[in-house]
Amino acid sequence: MRRRTFMRSVMFGASALALAGCKEDTPPQTTPPPGVYIPDARPTDDLFRYLERKKGGFDQTLYKQLLGAANAYKEGDEAVGLAAADERSRANARLLLANTRIGDLRAHPVFEDGIYALIEQSADPTAADTLKGWRMGELKRFLLERSEADIKALMPGLTSDIIGCLVKLMSNEELIAVGSKIFNPLPGSKIGSKGYLGARIQPNSPTDHPDDIRWQVFNGWAYAVGDVVLGTNPVSSEVESVRTVENALKDVLETFGILDVMPHCVLAHIDIQAQVEELDPGSTALWFQSLGSTEAANQTFDVTLAKMLAHAAKRTGRYGLYFETGQGADATNGHAEGFDMVVHESRKYGFARVLGQRVAQAQLGAGRAAAPWVHLNDVAGFIGPEVFRTREQLVRCCLEDIVMGKLHGITIGLDVCSTLHMEVNLDDLDWCLDQIMPANPAYLMALPTKNDPMLSYLTTAFQDHVRIREKFGYKVDDALWAFYQELGVIDAQGRPTEHFGDPTWVYLQYRRRKGDARSDEEVLAEARAQMAQVRERGVWLAEGHGVNTWDLEPTLDQEIRYLYDDAKKSIWAELPTTFTSALPGAVTVATGSKDREDYILHPPSGEQVAEPSVDTLRLLRDAHAGQYDVQLVLSDGLNALALTDEGHLGPYLERVRAELTAAGYEVAPQPIVVTAGRVRAGYHIGEVLYGSLPDKDSHRAILHLIGERPGSGHHAYSVYITAPTVDTWAKAGTVDHDITRVVSGIADTALPPAQAAVDTVTILKRLAPR
Repeated sequence: MRRRTFMRSVMFGASALALAGCKEDTPPQTTPPPGVYIPDARPTDDLFRYLERKKGGFDQTLYKQLLGAANAYKEGDEAVGLAAADERSRANARLLLANTRIGDLRAHPVFEDGIYALIEQSADPTAADTLKGWRMGELKRFLLERSEADIKALMPGLTSDIIGCLVKLMSNEELIAVGSKIFNPLPGSKIGSKGYLGARIQPNSPTDHPDDIRWQVFNGWAYAVGDVVLGTNPVSSEVESVRTVENALKDVLETFGILDVMPHCVLAHIDIQAQVEELDPGSTALWFQSLGSTEAANQTFDVTLAKMLAHAAKRTGRYGLYFETGQGADATNGHAEGFDMVVHESRKYGFARVLGQRVAQAQLGAGRAAAPWVHLNDVAGFIGPEVFRTREQLVRCCLEDIVMGKLHGITIGLDVCSTLHMEVNLDDLDWCLDQIMPANPAYLMALPTKNDPMLSYLTTAFQDHVRIREKFGYKVDDALWAFYQELGVIDAQGRPTEHFGDPTWVYLQYRRRKGDARSDEEVLAEARAQMAQVRERGVWLAEGHGVNTWDLEPTLDQEIRYLYDDAKKSIWAELPTTFTSALPGAVTVATGSKDREDYILHPPSGEQVAEPSVDTLRLLRDAHAGQYDVQLVLSDGLNALALTDEGHLGPYLERVRAELTAAGYEVAPQPIVVTAGRVRAGYHIGEVLYGSLPDKDSHRAILHLIGERPGSGHHAYSVYITAPTVDTWAKAGTVDHDITRVVSGIADTALPPAQAAVDTVTILKRLAPR
């Protein structure tokens, strides 16, 4: 039997007992299985007849449970009490849903807020009226049997909750059948068209170094990969840093004359991108934002409905908005609201659809044609095993999301990825891609190897695109394919040339377009020197290939596999018993995690300090008597080695204390060491230390050092900087990620610890000025 989550006894027991205690004449269940138990659905029952029989009328809690039980099994639904108790219960939940009319579902929303209202209002009333009398099973058959044109005529009437419920009824094969017949290409391109598979080059750098970023672009183009967007995840979200990266990306596109063919984007908060554009007009192109499914979930990203509508109204040029989402993000941030991950994800697509419509309106208002370049990347697998653990679940998630995105009319791409603490390895990802690709998503991520050098997770490599093109016959956007032929990495017939897989050749073409008149030998020598420097900073670059053009060069492949093995070791590492004693005055506290396995599989267990340790914190608070305004907290996180490796922690602590003192802050002399600590454990510590202080308007800070996602070989840690007022600390649960800033990628081989200390205090001075 699979492992149940720690929340099972609390949440599943309630749902099972609710059903077991009804008056229906059914076989007695002395010990119903944990989960949503549905032993007896009649062939003619729909959801509401069943609720009438079981509860004597509509019951919102059981209604949400029945909808959740129709989902394919995932740990994320189980954690919030919505997974079916067994396969019979799942089949019965699907039967009830298939028999239910669309109009009845729309009349009983699982949760209402401003985003839900916006999605409902955006539905085309004529198409929606046509559908309201259909049963969900009829809608499923329609999608499987009818043409793309017929389906698209009704799509404007499909709301997000209906689309989310619909995919629950489909097998993987049925999801592929629907996904492979509906296409929503980006205006003026082939991206998202049938038979095309694009790529977002993701040139991430552990230090935001412009050369790291440029060289990964050259690297992708050497394999004829990259046609959707050059999109970098920044380490720093400081305006000047984002501006530097934006201009580095823009320079590459501008130099090669393809600014009007492919955009660039730095995936900082959308407010930061707007500031960069205001400061340096024309430096940004496509604007990015992560989306949640509810107003409360979006607040975690410091995003409001009004803010996103206002940003959409500004997007009057060629390039509009780029979104990222992922199943499970809402629940892991504490915003499950009692309904399941699939419907949550579908609502994000509905929100994206509305924002795309607003971009179209903005273009019309500016005298342009309504041709919104708006697309969405489903980051499936990034959160970890608390959402789902296995490769089969990753495939299911991707197929569900492809169909939901396409039925919303969205150009949807995928980040088919896994964290290093999931049960999905490098070879499993190849298998996953082979299962998913027949559904023809619009694009995938693209990196030099499967291992992201900054985010430390597994995703799609450049040569995976080469393999997929060969196996499935998918094409690159026509304009970019012509560019690659002009670049000389493929010939007129689309075959690799002698320059295929050679980023130094792409660099040579870049320099020639810059007017560089040096000899080829001089430029190529410079290229090799720069590549060596990039690699020394921990960024892998691929060259050449193995036996096949889609095989990673064997030596590099061996290195990436070593890093995967090191990541597994790092995840299970624990702080040694001597760690605290080596820190003068250090105070040790523990979270609610029972052990390392509990911590990894059940993140909420590491988000709160356990009660005995809360008493320890209260004693520390009383001893401090309000005289300190900065507290250092150290957590093992997902990589204890990040804090114990030589040259990592010591230089940071020494420099940050000096910088804080020089800036006028009073730093508590005793660092707090947290065993099995997540980021939110730092917030809990801040509430205990600061929440009862009398000076309600003063700012008090937690600097939380935590070992982060392993896999890069750097054993890097991050510092989460949180500095609200005492009044805010006093309101339990108020302090969250939306008011926290972070300095990440800190290691002796990445962002130097001493420099990270300077960056930390620079940010703190803005949050809590002296």
